[in-house]
Amino acid sequence: MRVPTMLSDIESLPSIQLGDFTLQFELGEATAPTKEVAVRELRESPERQKEATKELKRLLEAETDLYCPKDNEEWLIRFLRPCKYYPESARDLIKRYYSFKVKHSDVYKDLKPTREANIFKNNILTVFPNRDQCGRRILLLELGKRWKHKQVTLDEVFKGAVIFLEAAMLEPETQINGAVVIFDMDGLSLQQTWQFTPPFAKRIVDWLQDSVPLRIKAIHIVNQPKIFNVVFALFKPFLREKLRSRIIFHGTDRESLHKYMSPKCLPSCYGGILELPRIDGDQWYQLLLMCDAEYDAINSYGYKKK
Repeated sequence: MRVPTMLSDIESLPSIQLGDFTLQFELGEATAPTKEVAVRELRESPERQKEATKELKRLLEAETDLYCPKDNEEWLIRFLRPCKYYPESARDLIKRYYSFKVKHSDVYKDLKPTREANIFKNNILTVFPNRDQCGRRILLLELGKRWKHKQVTLDEVFKGAVIFLEAAMLEPETQINGAVVIFDMDGLSLQQTWQFTPPFAKRIVDWLQDSVPLRIKAIHIVNQPKIFNVVFALFKPFLREKLRSRIIFHGTDRESLHKYMSPKCLPSCYGGILELPRIDGDQWYQLLLMCDAEYDAINSYGYKKK
């Protein structure tokens, strides 16, 4: 079967039944309220979509050293949405997206779920089963006491995040509403802070600021000990104002977090009243494994080897 937003053909839509809850990627059409967001915030309209995809395709034809699925309209829209339908901006984003993969080819080579079991089995990276009150996906990274840094490297954490965000990019709902990230730093140790280096910090910031075709609307830092300042100091020099203003420190102050995220979409550990059970990294992994072919397709595109 052909799912419009996917680059590969799959036998059936990946989904996993967990009790009464069905875990799946939301690959269908955006909901009515989200379509309104697209009109209001992203200048989306059928006419503009048609014109912009046509123009973006034309612009990409001039990039002769870049092999990408430019005939796939849904794929073009994936880059046009975060750029508010300005074709030149979308072309530049596509070039940065692929240039970043070349620059960090050690991380991106053959990156797909089957090769990254370790990060998911260690359960320090997960996505909430629900969205926030604005329809955004919620990615949670627990880099404190859950993180056994001798078993899982920061490079693996990064790869896991890339795998999740590539999946999120397939969802029209997420393309429009974006995503928020929660870093839970509870129990961060001195040894763990030593894992962070300036090159790693720069890679993460370059990726989030310039190379991800997703609207990262907020990064919430919770439960951070004082020692976290040492880690954040590494990231600071690379942050531009737009992303810097979206990083919010809450410590253990749940009311502060609730100013941005409704308790209805947060579990009790963050002062919320969400009834849905936590989806562990390993459960998401079972779902991601069903999409391995999609990652092969993603990896087949890019700048041609000189």
